[in-house]
Amino acid sequence: MAVQWGVFGEFRYLVAVAVLFVGWLAGYLVGRANKRILTAANVPDLVEGTPFERTAQSLGTSTVAMVARLSSWFIYGVTILVALYVANLLDTRLFFTRITAFVPDLFVAILVFIVGFVLADKAELVVGERLRSVKLPEVGIIPKAVKYSIVYIASLLALGQLGITTDALLILLAVYVFALVFLGGIAFKDLLGSSAAGIYVLLSQPYSIGDEIQMGSRRGIVQEVDVFVTHIEDDGEEYIVPNHRMFREGVTRIRN
Repeated sequence: MAVQWGVFGEFRYLVAVAVLFVGWLAGYLVGRANKRILTAANVPDLVEGTPFERTAQSLGTSTVAMVARLSSWFIYGVTILVALYVANLLDTRLFFTRITAFVPDLFVAILVFIVGFVLADKAELVVGERLRSVKLPEVGIIPKAVKYSIVYIASLLALGQLGITTDALLILLAVYVFALVFLGGIAFKDLLGSSAAGIYVLLSQPYSIGDEIQMGSRRGIVQEVDVFVTHIEDDGEEYIVPNHRMFREGVTRIRN
C-alpha cells in the first residue's frame, strides 16, 4: 500500500526529508517541554530515593530525563515511519502485521528489564547492609557484583523474549559466570583466606575475647572475633586485622 503522488512523485523524497526534519524538531521540543513540566510539578523530589530513581542515576540520568527522552523517541519513531511511508519505501500492511506481533514481546522484554533493575537495586542494598560490619575493602565490591549479575541475567531474559537465539544467550551466560568466578577468585583471594582462617579461629579458639595477643606488628586485647577480621584494642586505639594474617605472620598469646 503506497502513497499515490501522481505527477508530484519526484518530490516525495524531499517531502520525506522535510518530514524527518519537522519530526526531529518536534521531538526535541516536546522532550524539553516535558522535562520542564515534570520539574515544575516537583516530580524529581517525589521520586527521590526510589529504586527506579537510583537505577536511573546509576545509568547517569534521572527519571525525569528518561521520561522526557522516551516522549522524544516516540515522536522520532513515528516520524521515521511517516517519512518511509511518504517516500513509498514502506509496505504498511506487512509492517503493521509484523509490528502487531512484535509489540507484545517488546513490552514484556522492557518489563523484565525494568523489574530486573529494581530487583538488582534492592539486592545491592540488602547485601551491602548484611556486609556492613565486615571491615575489608574487598567486601565493597560484592554488592555491586550482585547488582550487575542480576542486571545481566535480566538483560539476557529480555533479549531472549525478543527472539534472540537461546544457545547464544546460554554461551554468553556461561562465559559471564566463568569470568565472574575466575576474576572473583583472584580479587577475593585474601577475603577467602580470611574467612577460612576465621572459621578455624572460631572453631579451635586459639585466642578469644579478652586475651592479650600479638599478631604481626599489632599487639593488644582482643575485643571481637568474626569470620573475616579480629578487633584488637591497645591504648585506646582499635586495630582491625584480617584473619588471614594469623597464618601468614603467626599469633602470640601473651600470658600475664
